[in-house]
Amino acid sequence: MLSKKLALDTINLSLKTGADFAELFYEDTTKQFIQLDNGKVEDLVEGQIFGVGIRLLKGLRSVYGYTNNVTKKGLFELANKLSKSFDDKQIVKDIDKFEVTHYKRVNKKVLSYNEVNKKDIIDLLKKSTAVMANYDKRIVRTVGGFLITMTDVNIFNSKGKFTKDHREWGRFILQSIASENRKIETRFDGPGNQKGWEWFKEDNRMLKVAQHNAEKVILMLGAKECPSGNFPVVIGNGWGGVIFHEACGHQLEATSVAKKLSVFTDMVGKAIASPVVSAYDNGVLANEWGSSNVDDEGIPAQNNLLIKDGILQDYLVDSFNGRRMNNHPGNGCCRRESYKYEPTSRMSNTYIAKGKSKPEDIIKATKLGIYAVSFNGGSVNPATGEFNFGCSEAYLIKDGKIDQPLRGATLIGKATEILKNIDMVGNDVDLGQGMCGSSSGSIPVNVGQPTIRIKTIIVGGRGGSINEL
Repeated sequence: MLSKKLALDTINLSLKTGADFAELFYEDTTKQFIQLDNGKVEDLVEGQIFGVGIRLLKGLRSVYGYTNNVTKKGLFELANKLSKSFDDKQIVKDIDKFEVTHYKRVNKKVLSYNEVNKKDIIDLLKKSTAVMANYDKRIVRTVGGFLITMTDVNIFNSKGKFTKDHREWGRFILQSIASENRKIETRFDGPGNQKGWEWFKEDNRMLKVAQHNAEKVILMLGAKECPSGNFPVVIGNGWGGVIFHEACGHQLEATSVAKKLSVFTDMVGKAIASPVVSAYDNGVLANEWGSSNVDDEGIPAQNNLLIKDGILQDYLVDSFNGRRMNNHPGNGCCRRESYKYEPTSRMSNTYIAKGKSKPEDIIKATKLGIYAVSFNGGSVNPATGEFNFGCSEAYLIKDGKIDQPLRGATLIGKATEILKNIDMVGNDVDLGQGMCGSSSGSIPVNVGQPTIRIKTIIVGGRGGSINEL
């Protein structure tokens, strides 16, 4: 652990040449990963991430550096090196003590993964992958894994604030690969949260996920190619929210907004979505995958209303980019992968809010279209909001009913258009877990939404006209 005295001396030293703010981020993380390939243990790996990052600010200038040498010599060398970015006299007084930041714990304490027998984890992985392997002989490979991350952070800053936090994540990974007649289909499921190992064991939860995984990979293996055209698309709840996350959520982060690189810059108070759309970035959902007690600046996480009835309410703002945005104080959303990254505004649990329609009524109201349940990747141009996403599971909707499965569907559009084209929102909000990459590294986030309908969007596919199905 890093002593408060050493942190105090390092921060005071870093302020000598004119920085108006200094922050020291200490991290001690243990990662463990167990992987099975076709039922056999292939990897059992443990590693540690340990070090300190120092950030200095002056006006709209920021410098950042890091080291895993947390001795007095190592930290003083880093502080001196960073401080040479400025050449003024000291403008902030030395601090003589730290005041502990008190906050309400969002993530309630659970049994630590340090107390879990690894054999118990391996046994459940074997049982789960066996469910997939035994479902159909066309499933030619199964992969199972469990990822554990346990982190302690200490955050000190020149305002005299000291914040500490303990964080633990667990994620169960199941992947199946099916093959027939030179066609290959892959299915991935990765439920995760901060609820502890017992959650994964409850009610045969992972065996049910494995069964669902196997059923869907075989179903999609035999699916017809998706047609192309411009028509209604119903997007399923939960993981379907990845489109909102990628195409819209990133454009509400101050990382791009403050530099006027977002299509939603200067749009607060204006309509950016259909009146049936409201959306949140909620960092205080108890023990969820993307939740935090405090962010990586030591500011308590909060529930941020982004869009209300189609009107943009606010952005996700860290304190540094808040300087560019008329001194916005920041709203608890500053995150980073590790001490090696400078923190910035990032999403946590981001979702479109519950609507008034029943999912079955949304399907019934769609005479001819596509039902996109989940996605396997895509790309977004943050400056224009243009995106394309490939569907891993999709179906034809015909005469208000879910019809045959379709493969190879791609949704193409613009963030500014897709939000305004949502005309029905379901009452079945759910969340899906993923890792989000951006300028401050890869972090755990939840995407989410209820079932929604986009009244028209471009669909790419190799199946000809939708009227031919």
